[in-house]
Amino acid sequence: MASKLGIVAGGGEFPGLVIAACRADGRPFHVLGLTGHADPQVIGDAPADWIRLGEAGTGFKLLREACVTELVMIGPVRRPTLKELAPDWRTAKFFAKVGLKALGDDGLLRAVAREIEEEGFRVVGIDDVLNDCLAPAALFGRVAPDEQAESDIRRGWEVAKGIGALDVGQAVVVQQGIVLGVEAVEGTDRLIRRCGDLRRDGPGGVLVKVRKPGQDRRLDLPTVGVTTVREAAAAGLRGIVVQAGGTLVLGRDAVAEEADRLGLFVLGREE
Repeated sequence: MASKLGIVAGGGEFPGLVIAACRADGRPFHVLGLTGHADPQVIGDAPADWIRLGEAGTGFKLLREACVTELVMIGPVRRPTLKELAPDWRTAKFFAKVGLKALGDDGLLRAVAREIEEEGFRVVGIDDVLNDCLAPAALFGRVAPDEQAESDIRRGWEVAKGIGALDVGQAVVVQQGIVLGVEAVEGTDRLIRRCGDLRRDGPGGVLVKVRKPGQDRRLDLPTVGVTTVREAAAAGLRGIVVQAGGTLVLGRDAVAEEADRLGLFVLGREE
């Protein structure tokens, strides 16, 4: 029998997909839901405990009591203020140790993963649990980018890699060679909406999402789904490009169908 999986659940629908996959495979699991981030309706009737982000000590205790040996961290988590975090002793000790490394998302996540493994758990990636969740190098649907879009894709890819190397974000919107916006703390959906207000006349822009250079594949991979497609269409974008093998896609078939319905291209692009 496979080892018992702990699912540290943030927001969105991916925690529910992991739960469903474990049930389909007969794999034992236990959910550690992050209050204020994970959706109780997504967790449903799965075996679960709930903690605040600042309750690392309680979280480790609950996972041990549940006999968990492997952990997957899945779902977006908004970074709290120190007041919202209200760290317990174990969390405060962690932040005292990592210091300035906690300032960037990628550095913080790597430090969190190391801390978890020092507690005796093995951190695994979402693709170890969901085999078909990574974007393939292919079109999703029937719409393909034209020459102008291809030019914007190349520009967007270059810029996205640049901001990723600085641990700023994972996404950029480019229209006719002009960078309308880059992702920072607000997340992709708000980036798209912001760029909708900045769009120019003529062919619409392109959203490009890539994994940060050197990013731990187990942690915080860029993610798109049907909602991303709808937000892009509402903002007047022509398409979405994601890094093949480095981006999570929530519902490939649904994404392709929605892209076709709205007349957008969605493309998985190799490095």
